[in-house]
Amino acid sequence: QEQLRESGGGSVQVGGSLRLSCSYITNYYCMAWFRQAPGKEREGVANFYAGSEHIYYTDPVKGRFTISQDKATNTLALQMNNLQPEDTAMYYCAAVENPLAGTCGIKGSGRGFPIWGQGTQVTVSS
Repeated sequence: QEQLRESGGGSVQVGGSLRLSCSYITNYYCMAWFRQAPGKEREGVANFYAGSEHIYYTDPVKGRFTISQDKATNTLALQMNNLQPEDTAMYYCAAVENPLAGTCGIKGSGRGFPIWGQGTQVTVSS
C-alpha cells in the first residue's frame, strides 16, 4: 500500500509559487521534503519532527519555502514562493515511522529515510 503520495507539481515562471502536498495514512516520527534535479544527487529541502516545533530548512530554500502539516487531512505541505530555475527538480516526500526506524537529517541525500513517495515534478522557466 502506498504510504506517501505527492501532488501539486507543475510548471511556473521565475518568481512564481507552487504548493506541494504529501498525503499519508499514518502518523510518523518525522517527515521531510527532498528534491532531485537531472544529473544531480538528491538533496534535502525541509523537515520537521511530529509533535514539536523543530523545523529545518536547507540554505537554498530558507526564506522562500515553508513546510507545514495539516493533521485533520493527514497532509504535509510545502509552500514554495519566489521560485527560481535552480528549483527545478523532482520533489519527494519522505518519512520515518519511529526513532529506531531511521534518521531524520536532511543535510545529505536522505538515506536515513526508509519511506518515500513517488515524487512530483516542479519546473521553473525564465
